[in-house]
Amino acid sequence: MKKWQIAILLLVFALVLAACGANEESEEASAAEDQTEQNEATEGEGSESEEAAETETSAYPMTISPTVTEVEGRDGTSFNFAEVEFEEQPENIIVFDFGFLDTLDALGVEGITGVASGGNLLPAHLKDYESDEYTNVGSLKEPLLEDIAALEPDVIFISGRQSAFYDQLKEITPNVVYIGTTQDDYWNSFLESVDIAAKMFGKEAEAEEYLAEFDSALEEVKSLAEGHETSLVTMYNEGSLSGFASNSRFGYLYDVYGFQPVTDDIEASSHGSNFGFEAILEFDPEVLFVIDRTAAINGESNIDADMENEIIQKTTAYKNDQIVYLDGGLWYLSGGGLQSELDKIEEVIEALK
Repeated sequence: MKKWQIAILLLVFALVLAACGANEESEEASAAEDQTEQNEATEGEGSESEEAAETETSAYPMTISPTVTEVEGRDGTSFNFAEVEFEEQPENIIVFDFGFLDTLDALGVEGITGVASGGNLLPAHLKDYESDEYTNVGSLKEPLLEDIAALEPDVIFISGRQSAFYDQLKEITPNVVYIGTTQDDYWNSFLESVDIAAKMFGKEAEAEEYLAEFDSALEEVKSLAEGHETSLVTMYNEGSLSGFASNSRFGYLYDVYGFQPVTDDIEASSHGSNFGFEAILEFDPEVLFVIDRTAAINGESNIDADMENEIIQKTTAYKNDQIVYLDGGLWYLSGGGLQSELDKIEEVIEALK
């Protein structure tokens, strides 16, 4: 082959190599650009996810209103409760009200550090809160203020029995929330307390699921109530009785459960109006509900012997086996909670079906 032919071949070969190299560089550059765009897209998605997560947990700051703004003590003293502004979700929680403790427990709220377990009055389903894991912050009527201060709580939940200590507790933390039920609108104030717990601790879905169980239970108890023309709610205490009207502490048996009161002529009171055995015979209800306060406070009671006396034996309720003895710890001490309120309905259903 002649020299000039060889030169041409070498030149062509060189041009081919140069073209291949340029194509490879172009492909690498294109791949790099694609990877950069993909990374930027991923970063954008991550940023959007973070923003969404922040939005989901942006309930705070949050203003919580008390279930009532004012209550009156037995001596006529008035106590006023204010709204509380929370910048973030409380993590160190003290609870005095057994009903609200019941609700927090049902919703699976964490962070409870102090409970009013003094006096051995915690209902059976809340006995776990007597363990060393939780600090005893006193009894329902006598808070241990120094022990509470030592816990440095983020929030303290109280109800009527602690009203007199409201200002002292606020000196420990401004975040004292009144979540007690009201006498004249018990059921709605109970639902309001559940709403407070659900919103504060992000448990709305759990609360809705639990409250859905009330619908069928209330439907069943109302059906049973329709089979009785008259009823009377009473509370037994050391041999004596108190009666309750529809606008009283236990009036929701009439207003919500659907039982018809045998009389509306009963003084509204948190502990009921004095009600003798003769009065029960005079009104003669078809169903007689009896809440055993003595057992709730003392752990034992003579309710059977005291209630089934010669006078009561003449009543329609006794003759038809329609005297319903209600658990004192459940009705007198731990009412106002998700679990306890459902248990109350089911107790009545079980007794009358």
